[in-house]
Formats: sequence, structure tokens, C-alpha cells
Amino acid sequence: MLFQWEVGKHSPEEVVSTFLPDHDPGTESPRFAVCLFRGTVSEVSALDELVREQSQNWRMERMAAVDRNVLRMAVYELLHLDTPPAVVINEALEIVRRYSGEEGVEFVNGVLDGIRKTLPARGSRPEPGPAASGRTSARKRGASRAKDDCEK
Repeated sequence: MLFQWEVGKHSPEEVVSTFLPDHDPGTESPRFAVCLFRGTVSEVSALDELVREQSQNWRMERMAAVDRNVLRMAVYELLHLDTPPAVVINEALEIVRRYSGEEGVEFVNGVLDGIRKTLPARGSRPEPGPAASGRTSARKRGASRAKDDCEK
């Protein structure tokens, strides 16, 4: 969905309606996919900043579209959901291996591992991107809402 959103320049609503037309959006897998998609799209700027910080000498637009969007989604999940980091990274690598190739796997693994190392212990999450004064509580509320939406 992220690839379709970015490359096709479609709205999130249009992507969801065309990507999952035959699925009941209330069932577990589609609901989780839509949650990751919408959450990632809503925070794409902050997620891109974290990816940029770990991918020295690589501009976002130079990255393969699949790699870039898998990184965004995985970073969103690392920051906002309780999925163990090793699971998030492994799933991201499997997607990249299937749709991008081995070169992308090494790159994505390096970036995600670098971001994983910056995460505090479970129970607290860093703020994405540069510190935004006055917005911390709103971000925390958003993270809590994202977790609730994805894990119901």
C-alpha cells in the first residue's frame, strides 16, 4: 500500500479501497495492514528523518522505492507497536528480499539495526525526528491510539 501511495500519488483512502476491495477491513490481517499503512503515512516526515539519520550518504529519493517504504513501515512499527524489534526487522527483510533483492536486504538491515540500537528499553519510546517542543504529549497519545487501533 505504501508503494502504491507514494509512486501512484493516491490518497490513503483511495489506496485502502483499491488494495483491499474484497477483504473485510475488520478482519485481523487487513486491519493490521491498514493500521501500519495509515500510521506510516501520517508520520512519514518524522520517519524519513530517522531513516536519513541512519542511512548516511543516502538521500531518500535515491533509495529503491520498495526499500524506502519498507524502512518507513518498519520504523513506524518499532516506535509505536509492541512487536519485538527482531520480528519487525526480520519481516522487513523478508519483504525486501522478495520484492527488492539481496542488495536491499543488507541496506535495510543496517538501517533498521542502527535505529533499533537507539531505542530505549521497552515501555518508553523515543520521539521521532528532532525534539518537537510542546508536542510530546500529543505524540504519546497518538502512539497509544496507534497501538490500540492495530492490536484490537
